[in-house]
Amino acid sequence: MNVLTSRWIRGILSLIVVLLLADVIASFYFYHVAIKRSPKDFLADDPDLEQLADSNRSNWMNSQPLRQLSIQSHDGLTLSGYYIEAAAPTNKTAIIAHGYSGKAADMDAFAKFYHDGLGFNVLLPDARGHGKSEGDYIGFGWPERKDYLQWIQRMIEIVGPDAAIALHGVSMGGATVSMTSGEMLPGNVKAIVSDCAYTSAKDELSYQLMRLYHLPDFPILPSTSLLTKVRAGYFFGEASAIEQVRRTAMPMLFIHGKADAFVPFDMVYRLYEAAAGDKELYVVPGAGHGMSRRVDPVGYESAVAAFLAKHM
Repeated sequence: MNVLTSRWIRGILSLIVVLLLADVIASFYFYHVAIKRSPKDFLADDPDLEQLADSNRSNWMNSQPLRQLSIQSHDGLTLSGYYIEAAAPTNKTAIIAHGYSGKAADMDAFAKFYHDGLGFNVLLPDARGHGKSEGDYIGFGWPERKDYLQWIQRMIEIVGPDAAIALHGVSMGGATVSMTSGEMLPGNVKAIVSDCAYTSAKDELSYQLMRLYHLPDFPILPSTSLLTKVRAGYFFGEASAIEQVRRTAMPMLFIHGKADAFVPFDMVYRLYEAAAGDKELYVVPGAGHGMSRRVDPVGYESAVAAFLAKHM
């Protein structure tokens, strides 16, 4: 091997080391930004989310007799939730899942609809890593699906063995209830409403990597996924709503705003087509991410009420 060839090989090896180091640094950065429990300041500056922050808050919960509940997750976290009993005795109960970087109180308007409009008991959990719940990472719905199995059992304990339960989630909450659908659910769960859910964490993070940073998913996404497996216990590819809805015969209503630029609108069709059970699709023209109820409150609530009336 001559000197020129040796230098060329060392140069290539040095470049590989530099690229690997850059990928590791990028993975830790992306994990901190997207997965680790931390303020998500970048969301406040996102034009596609500018109306979302206050879209579902009505301060109705402030006037309600909230009962704070807690459960221990399968991996030892104390998770918090808020229960509001119906005004008149009923076995009908809604468990409402909030979105990424949100909290239970963000779903105030949905809680009011179920409680005042439909006469349901309502449970609003804080997802792990959010609100008053413990946890130092965001699971994008995958570990949360097991948490929801426990919340379901808690509602059966409180409401009674004849409890009839609906799951309703928006954004990451929509993905959470979709992922929950593929588990062994008790017969008490009658229907699921999934609003503006993504098909999988991998699909959504790949989309956001290009949208926010103009970067392809390889190699950053696989390496960040590996880091997430080490630190949070799951790979991005595992967190698949589309695979979970394929596994269930649970009645599902899929909702999505046609102007959603944060979770691509086409994902709702992929989820709808994959769902194996009785299913319906409600599309709201002109609605951005998480804004379907705000843009079309009458149509939205009518669609949900009619769907639940069929299955509960």
